[in-house]
Parts: sequence; structure tokens; C-alpha cells
Amino acid sequence: MTSGMRIFSWVCRIAVAVILLQTLFFKFTGAEESRYIFSTLMGEELEAVGRIGSGVVELIAAVLILLPRTVAYGAILALGTISGAIFSHLTVLGIVVKDDAGTLFALAVAVFVLSLSVLAVHRRELPLPARAV
Repeated sequence: MTSGMRIFSWVCRIAVAVILLQTLFFKFTGAEESRYIFSTLMGEELEAVGRIGSGVVELIAAVLILLPRTVAYGAILALGTISGAIFSHLTVLGIVVKDDAGTLFALAVAVFVLSLSVLAVHRRELPLPARAV
């Protein structure tokens, strides 16, 4: 990998981790907007499970994407979890949530694009599928 690609990868990885990690405070403390989002998606009875569960997955993705040996896996996990967030915005929540001017949706799209970029750079680090003989 060239030094330019290495720098690009680190910039993308750090940006993804920062975005994912900054949302954890709101998820783990039960901020009003987070409670609203997850009660809308899952109902009042499962709101905390969804909010904290997604926070744990995002925490794991942020750690994995920063560790050199697990970059590709972190990017895949970030892509998976953020795809769910984008889908929820497009189907249930809407682009604007609680007068946020679309900030959460924009951050989700940024995480998606950046994680996809990281995965493209690190795709060769994934094991090749077994071939049938």
C-alpha cells in the first residue's frame, strides 16, 4: 500500500470512529432524541434494548476499524450497522429527525461512504472464500 493510500485509510478510519463514538454518549445516557428514534423503530418496550444494543455494535465497529489487524472487519460491521440506520431514516424516521436539519442522516451517509472507502482499500486483507474442487 502506498503512503498516500495509508494516509487516506487512516483519515477515513478516524472519521468513522469519531462519528460512531460521539453518538455513544447520547445512546448510552438515554438522550431524548435517541429514545425517540428507538421507540419509533422498536416500540417503548424495546427502546432501551435497541438503543444500547446498537451502541455496543457501533463501539465494536469503531474499535475494530482502528486496529490494524481488524480494519476490514470494522469497516464491514460499520457498513452493516449504518445501512440499518440509513434504511430506518428512509423508511420510518425521515431525513429530518426532531428538527435536526438532517444532521443524523448526513452523518450516517458519511459513515457509509467512508467505511466503504476503507473496505475498498483493505479488501485484500479479508480471507478468500474456499473454492470448490
